[in-house]
Amino acid sequence: MAEPQRKAELLPEDIGTDDCLTSYTHIYSPDLLKDHVAFITGGGSGIGLRIAEIFMRHGCDTVIASRNLDKLKEAAKKLSAVSGRRCLPLCIDVRQPESIAAAVDETLKELGRIDILINNAAGNFLCPVTSLSFNAFKTVMEIDTMGTFNTSKVVYEKWFKDHGGNIVNISATLGYKGQALQVHAGSAKAANDAMTKHLAVEWGPSGVRVNAVAPGPISGTEGFRRLGGPRGEAAGAFQSIPLQRAGNKTEMAHCTLFLASRASSYVTGAILVADGGAWLTSANDVSMLLGIASSKSAKL
Repeated sequence: MAEPQRKAELLPEDIGTDDCLTSYTHIYSPDLLKDHVAFITGGGSGIGLRIAEIFMRHGCDTVIASRNLDKLKEAAKKLSAVSGRRCLPLCIDVRQPESIAAAVDETLKELGRIDILINNAAGNFLCPVTSLSFNAFKTVMEIDTMGTFNTSKVVYEKWFKDHGGNIVNISATLGYKGQALQVHAGSAKAANDAMTKHLAVEWGPSGVRVNAVAPGPISGTEGFRRLGGPRGEAAGAFQSIPLQRAGNKTEMAHCTLFLASRASSYVTGAILVADGGAWLTSANDVSMLLGIASSKSAKL
């Protein structure tokens, strides 16, 4: 008797560029975030842009915030055109609380509220510790960890404290077992995971939920390219992942949508690992990683 054919899971639509999807199939109600407002750091490209798009396709108005205002303006036009929702591009530096405060004030003036904060701004690259400059380590910690704290605190004090809200931090699995070339990002994301739990405990009584999504290798992102994803994919490295593939940006947006919506109304302090099982099984090939590392000191 022939073995039954394995049923292939239908993956959500995605594209490799920082453009909007040409088609989209709703897996949740299109009104799931109707009339909500989301403030998304690092929202002009990659996972952040796709989160903004998927939120807007579910009825949400958004703020996309980062340091590159020209890129944000271009992204905002595309996002509004495809969704019919408002998208406000704002220039901020998450390392500077005063710039965050100004952006939050502008958001409240223009959109009237903030229901969701997505802390997505991050920086990463491959570098051995011996070549990692003190400033490079400090900069990643400032963007990833201090940036998450700064933005969360400002939004809480200006809105969430009195109105409740929802925070989703975009994390990573890098610190779960230790990995060569990633001491900077792994340390920053481990701190963010702890921060997620602490904030969930302290801010829960104010009606604020705080959770995180920890992606694995996600195609079509700058991080995927910087961290050797295309090379690993071509070499068959992803065969060690239980789902045997990289994830896509829309899948990460769906995880974030779940945590940011009433679908997860009793979930807080949770880290949702969305990596196809990669961190459980993928080899930590130190020799290979050190072999592809640059010998030059990393500078940011």
